[in-house]
Amino acid sequence: MTENVTATAVRAAADAAAGAPRVRPGDVPPEPAAAPHGQPHVPPPAPGADLYAALDFANSAIAVPSGQVIDLLATPAAAEEWLAGHGLAPAGAGLQEVCAARLRGLRDQVRALIAARVGERPAPVAALAAVNDALTRAPAARLLRWDAERGLHREASHPVTQITEHALAALAADVADLLTGPDADRLTACGSAPCTRYLLRHGRRHWCSTRCGDRARAARAYARRTRPAAP
Repeated sequence: MTENVTATAVRAAADAAAGAPRVRPGDVPPEPAAAPHGQPHVPPPAPGADLYAALDFANSAIAVPSGQVIDLLATPAAAEEWLAGHGLAPAGAGLQEVCAARLRGLRDQVRALIAARVGERPAPVAALAAVNDALTRAPAARLLRWDAERGLHREASHPVTQITEHALAALAADVADLLTGPDADRLTACGSAPCTRYLLRHGRRHWCSTRCGDRARAARAYARRTRPAAP
C-alpha cells in the first residue's frame, strides 16, 4: 500500500515520544505505566493505528472495565491535543466546541463503516454520506508562503474552521484507504469485552493490547473452571 501523509505523521509522532520502543507491525503494543490513582487507564494504540490515523480516530472513545468511557475528543482542548499529536493541527489552534463536535460526529460514522466491514454487512448510507462530505469539503489547494526561517513553502490556511475541515478530510481519506485496501481483510474488533476498539489482526490475535489479551485469557480460564461437569 502506498503510504499517505497522515500515516507518516502518525509514525513521526510515535517515534518522537520519549522512550517509546519501536513496535513492529502486528505486535501488541506494550502497556504504558499505570495511571495515577483514581484516573482510568488509557491503553496504548491498537495494532494498525501506526499505519492508519483513522483507526486510532475510531478508537478515540475507549470503554474500560470499570464501565467508564475515556473520550479523547471530549473537549475542544482534548480534541486539539489529539489532532496535534497526529500532525493534523498546529499547537495552539484554538479549536471550539463546534469543531470538537464535528470530529466526534465523524468518528461515529467511521466506526459504523468499520463495524459494517468487520461484520460483513452493507455500509450504512449515512456513514458513507458523512465520509464523502468530509472528503469534499476541505480546500484542495495549499497556499504558497514565505518566511525567513523556512523560505518558500506551501501550507494550508490556518483559520480554525479550515484546520477542522482539513483534519476531517485527512481522516476521511485515511479510512477510505483502509476500507478499500488490502488491510481491510485484517480489520477485526477486540475480542476482550468490554473493549470496543478495532485493530488490524496479526495471526490469530484478536485483542488490541496486552491487558485485553490477559483479560480474555482469564475469562476463558474462568469459564473452563466453572463449566458444569458432563453427566
